[in-house]
Amino acid sequence: MHMSAITRLKDRAQQVLASDSVHVPSPCVSICVVNPNTGLCEGCLRTLNEVAAWGQLPSAKQREVWQLIQARCDAASGHV
Repeated sequence: MHMSAITRLKDRAQQVLASDSVHVPSPCVSICVVNPNTGLCEGCLRTLNEVAAWGQLPSAKQREVWQLIQARCDAASGHV
């Protein structure tokens, strides 16, 4: 994943997690390619299980997925 894409995804995660909206937007950016080494989607850094379950997850769990995405962005950019 390109560093600017990671930065955009991390910025979006911060916006979503800072919001108190009941609706939690999907992280999908329509780049649905799973990296065979990491098992993560190249577009949104979610696992296939997280992608498949998204629509059925309650808002609190969707926010947890956004937190995981944020941590994955940090790890990908070397800010662990």
